[in-house]
Amino acid sequence: MTALSPATARDQMQRLIDAVGQVLVGKTHAIELALTGLVAGGHLLLEDLPGVGKTTLALALARLLGLSYQRLQCTSDLLPADVIGVSVYDRRDGSFRFHQGPVFTQILLADEINRATPRAQSALLEAMEERQVSVEGRTLALPSPFFVLATQNPLEQVGTYPLPESQLDRFLMRVSLGYPARAAERELLRGRDRRELLSELTPVLSLEVLQQLQASVATVHVSEPWLDYLQHLIARTRELPTLVHGLSPRAGLAVQSAARAWALLHGRGHVVPEDLKAVFPAVVGHRLRLRNDADSAASVVAALLREVPVP
Repeated sequence: MTALSPATARDQMQRLIDAVGQVLVGKTHAIELALTGLVAGGHLLLEDLPGVGKTTLALALARLLGLSYQRLQCTSDLLPADVIGVSVYDRRDGSFRFHQGPVFTQILLADEINRATPRAQSALLEAMEERQVSVEGRTLALPSPFFVLATQNPLEQVGTYPLPESQLDRFLMRVSLGYPARAAERELLRGRDRRELLSELTPVLSLEVLQQLQASVATVHVSEPWLDYLQHLIARTRELPTLVHGLSPRAGLAVQSAARAWALLHGRGHVVPEDLKAVFPAVVGHRLRLRNDADSAASVVAALLREVPVP
């Protein structure tokens, strides 16, 4: 697949950001992070209180990218077969036929993923990592591209189950929306119903352009001093007494991929320290396990970025 020039890639990505911004008002930074994750080929975890626009963002991205998508409403009685699919006996020829579950799509919206039990959550592990599922001794490939956009409510809410670390690690980025600014909320209150706006969205990027953007990410240059900076940050997490364990090599690769996509979003063919700083909280925040509940991942990440000098 032919890569795009940084300027062309920036213009194409900006078209999508502007289109999503018509539906999700006042959340440009969160939209940019979400698009960065998708262009980097990763899955997204959208975490925040109910009613701030998590599902709206996921649906808008799915519609504007023009990809096939399925919505999986996660509940406490969800079974793995409800995710992957199930074999049903066909009396006409005495055989079993596999009926594909919602995971067989290009974009899977797993709404309120932490309301599903760990058993149901685990059904997504192979799909997210390998882009395939194993069913009754067979390995079935998933459509390409395959993205999981999952929404999550805060763990203190009733009926939620914490995502296991192995599954959290499958998400490239965790994005929080937060409450809108006063002016954005006034525009939201005065505007049309979000469901009506979503129904009117049409694709602004073709599958070919999306694939070109993903191919372009790999062409963004990463310098040795920049890699030094990334390694210093990773090494520092392995020394902090506030953390149970530091970042893994896979986390470092995730930061590099996201930073490349962020640089592309801003029309650059090379990464700079500001690209790392922009994506670092969203990429590593959900990968840090704290020893003390009084600490927060956000405060630890902020301290890291302050304390570790840029080469």
